[in-house]
Amino acid sequence: MVLAPNLSKYYLDFQNKSFKSAMAMFHQRFSTNTFPSWQLAQPFRYLCHNGEINTVQGNRNWINSRKYKLESKFLGKDISKIWPVIEKNPSDSSAVDNALELLVMGGYSLPHAMMLMIPEAWNNNKIMNKRRKSFYEFFAGLMEPWDGPAAMAFSDGRKIAATLDRNGLRPARYIVKKDNTILMASEVGVLPSIKEEDIKIKWRLQPGKMLLVDLEEKRIISDDELKESLASEFPYEKWVNQDRIHISSLKSKTKSSQDFENLLNFQKCFGYSKEDIKFFIEPMMIDGQDPVGSMGRDIPLATLSDKSRLLYDYFFQKFAQVTNPPIDPIREEVVMSLKTYLGAKPNIFDFNKQNRNKLIEIDHPILSDLDLATLKTINNDDENNFNSYTVDITFNTKISLVDAIDNICNEAEKVIKNKNINILIISDRGINETKYG
Repeated sequence: MVLAPNLSKYYLDFQNKSFKSAMAMFHQRFSTNTFPSWQLAQPFRYLCHNGEINTVQGNRNWINSRKYKLESKFLGKDISKIWPVIEKNPSDSSAVDNALELLVMGGYSLPHAMMLMIPEAWNNNKIMNKRRKSFYEFFAGLMEPWDGPAAMAFSDGRKIAATLDRNGLRPARYIVKKDNTILMASEVGVLPSIKEEDIKIKWRLQPGKMLLVDLEEKRIISDDELKESLASEFPYEKWVNQDRIHISSLKSKTKSSQDFENLLNFQKCFGYSKEDIKFFIEPMMIDGQDPVGSMGRDIPLATLSDKSRLLYDYFFQKFAQVTNPPIDPIREEVVMSLKTYLGAKPNIFDFNKQNRNKLIEIDHPILSDLDLATLKTINNDDENNFNSYTVDITFNTKISLVDAIDNICNEAEKVIKNKNINILIISDRGINETKYG
């Protein structure tokens, strides 16, 4: 909200010749996704950000879901005072800053916290060493990534660093002068007074990498040194082997059920049209082709439509309102992963305790009928301590939708509290002539 040439006129500190600092973070950008306000001016407490976080709504929900389980020896009883962690009506950048502050105040070092939030592409990376891959794999079960094209600069006053998203979709270049001054920016030539003969190193920040300057040690800590140090701190590979169970290793106690006789009725109930089947489902089944369409969408929102619509038509991720190139799942396979985990998420501030929760590892979020049958019958597995419960979300047409949702929530809360359930299955397979789904 202040143009760069006017900064020294507005902030009187800059006019004082005795005012000195070992480092500075500067951010100049016109707001694109939020209405300009002083509260959202960057840098924030810890960072400034070039890009956007496209998973911000889900990230906020995951942070809030930890409210009653989060404990920290550093925050103690005061942890109850920090909610909501993510401020009301934040930008994506301020939400990242809020979450980063939580991790740092809870005991993580600044670079460690940022590695959890914006990890490297590790799952399909065949040249990453085993220790580092195990580090990322372990924390993938604790903390969900804040994903999107992003270049982050961040500091706690003692260390100043920058990192790039796994795709490397934002520019970040840096130079190191012969007097060991370092300058990193989104563009080259931001300080035209720097002479070429004074430059010792000129390079760019690479996808998923981190550039760290330790002001106390007065040196640049390389990405390899930093991550090797953190990856070697605990036996992450051993923990991954102990705590992760792939769904394929679990044995189903029943056969999967496929009701082909009622398939047409189910398609009608769930809003599938002939167009959906012909242009969406069949190409994916026969050729493995994902249908491609233009950005123009003249179909009314599901809530305003007079047609029966699919459930997920009512839920859309709120992306930043800018144009990004689509990911190519073949040529960019190394940065893509659909891996997810089932089970109770551990306390992120107590990850090194002896008795951690085990998690079921799934390669992609779409389950087969056999996988679902396995999860439904996983109860009483003493070795792995998993218990599932199926909540029927169909309801009689005689009650209102609001009452039906309240009943579903109450049932889910009751079984989780009283029956030690850690996998909740939401099922609409009981739909019929008298029950909605």
